[in-house]
Amino acid sequence: MPTIVFVSPKGGAGKTTSALALATQIAQRAAVVVIDGDPNHPIKTWAEGGEVPQNMTIISDVTDKTIGDTIADAATKAPFVIVDLEGTAATIVAYAIAEADFVVVPTQGSQLDAEQASRAFGLIRAHERGIQKHKPDYKLPYAVLFTRTAAAIQSRDTRHIRKSFEAGGIPFFETELNERAAFKAMFSYRQPLETLPRDEVSNVDKAIENAEAFAREVISRIMQDAPQQQEKVAS
Repeated sequence: MPTIVFVSPKGGAGKTTSALALATQIAQRAAVVVIDGDPNHPIKTWAEGGEVPQNMTIISDVTDKTIGDTIADAATKAPFVIVDLEGTAATIVAYAIAEADFVVVPTQGSQLDAEQASRAFGLIRAHERGIQKHKPDYKLPYAVLFTRTAAAIQSRDTRHIRKSFEAGGIPFFETELNERAAFKAMFSYRQPLETLPRDEVSNVDKAIENAEAFAREVISRIMQDAPQQQEKVAS
């Protein structure tokens, strides 16, 4: 059962928005536990709007001492676990990464944000080195998600960063999470995209299409990596 951890050392990268967008899409088809590890509890606050999908459970009381056990327990109760963490707390992030099956690194399409994302890559690689002492071929699947991008045209900065990541062997999602009012409205209205009022929020359907495309790509990548991961763990 996949555990998907969202990691971003820089605030404002769209980490919580992308985690919630993914969780609400998965909840339409399967049970999902969302672990809100941010001390500000943005997803817990969102849930207080009363429109939480029936298949979604939210856990918010976690610390660096309990995050590992919380993730492991959640993985026995739902086919998907999504973890949203505070961007700067390296200890709890490292413990969460240790339980992850896939890591999403959200970043805006700017050079500054891309450089900050390298701190997340460092945590992933540190975890891999620890496992590789016993399983030399082990790799933790991850990918960068570009967020808050323009829907109509890809910026020059984003194109440049994507090419740099590709040259450096850093995986990234083809899907970008675009800058849309509907993604922000999820938090102001405390509702999933699907129930936002179309007469008050613009381009809701476009945001839903974007979130669906992201969810499909996440699941596709997890399925692609699953046989390889099972083989590495078993070896």
